[in-house]
Amino acid sequence: MPKRNYGFEKRQKELTKQKKKEEKQQRKLERKEAAEERPADSPEGSGPATPL
Repeated sequence: MPKRNYGFEKRQKELTKQKKKEEKQQRKLERKEAAEERPADSPEGSGPATPL
């Protein structure tokens, strides 16, 4: 049985982790931009976040 290439496996794992982190950062940025645009478009957004 061939010897395992742990260096390759580690690199693949790091790349996957980095890609996932970048996607999360992108989603977070998009959500932040959408939140900034919403109050400017509608005056309803300036009220309290939770209804009483």
